[in-house]
Amino acid sequence: MMAEELTQDALFEQGMARLAELLGPSWQIDRRPDGKEMHRSGGDIIVALRAEGEGSYGQLLIDVKPAGVSPRMVEESLLAKLDLLRQLNQYTTLLVLTPWLSRQAQRLLRKHDISYLDLMGNVSLRIPRPAIVIYTEGATRAPQTLATEPNRSTLAGPKAGRLVRLLTDVRPPYRAGELAQASRLSPGYVSRLLDTLEDQLLIRRDGRVITFVDWPNLLRTRAEREVLLRKGSYVGLLAPNGIPSAVSRIRNLPPSGLSNIAVTGTHAAHTVAPLSAGGQLMVYVSPLLDEDDLVDELGFIPVDENADVLLLRARDRSVFERTETVEGIPHVALSQAALDCLAGPGRMPAEGEAVIEYMKGHQSLWQVSGIQDLLTMPQL
Repeated sequence: MMAEELTQDALFEQGMARLAELLGPSWQIDRRPDGKEMHRSGGDIIVALRAEGEGSYGQLLIDVKPAGVSPRMVEESLLAKLDLLRQLNQYTTLLVLTPWLSRQAQRLLRKHDISYLDLMGNVSLRIPRPAIVIYTEGATRAPQTLATEPNRSTLAGPKAGRLVRLLTDVRPPYRAGELAQASRLSPGYVSRLLDTLEDQLLIRRDGRVITFVDWPNLLRTRAEREVLLRKGSYVGLLAPNGIPSAVSRIRNLPPSGLSNIAVTGTHAAHTVAPLSAGGQLMVYVSPLLDEDDLVDELGFIPVDENADVLLLRARDRSVFERTETVEGIPHVALSQAALDCLAGPGRMPAEGEAVIEYMKGHQSLWQVSGIQDLLTMPQL
């Protein structure tokens, strides 16, 4: 069912069915009579939770949100409701019920002890009396069936990735026009995406000036909308003499080849956050470079399975921006390495988090000090 078709009643029924599954058959969920009246006027429903054979019961004030919950809504609306609820009845727990919650919204709700349940398996419920603690993690990406708000940009797609990189790599303050110029994106698109990011509390503005960027959560939120190894986005190769030999062969490419590649993923992450040894060697290849000629020059063998080298087809030239040369080979910028790891399979998301932790402690080493400094740099 699409978001615009999901009524408050339908969402409530599905949510309570999910809650009943989590609690088990020994628990009873009763909708309070006065909850129906509140539901008609404001969208809140009161339910009581009672265990079989228990005299005491827990009470939930359920805020039904068919259109979703943004982090900004948490700060501007839900915190005020929570404060009022605690003044009126400290034993009633506020629970947000919605089709899907982003990881950013979940983190903010947990920070303020607001319970939540979405239809994609993300649940956090804490009731003091009777004691109930439930926490489950479900879908990290919004289902495609969920409608998006008209005229609002999302963090999916190459253009969004370009702006996310820019916001991460350059220290504010700056204006939308400066970001549009530096990213070579249209001012209208940049303005719309900035509105979305402000709604997600990923940026803060003073008037028209962006004064703060929550770049760690910006990278995480962007990664939720991406899949690094999507079908057709890479070529799997076998390096006959192993990864060290493959690295040596890449290092010996002519300048025209080296200028159009960049190492990413696990091997890029290992330069600042070596969690473990091994892993596939992932290398972005520019469209300016002939893929078949590169494979022949490196002496790699195309394979369908068990590849130890992956040539990634860059969806946007921005993956090559602000690269750094490490032992003679271009590596993507730390922000791009973090994004790719967070959106990758297996242990890669943990490596992405390790890169972010390094970035937090060494911000002066990788972040451009101001937008004007970036605008004076040579353009790719």
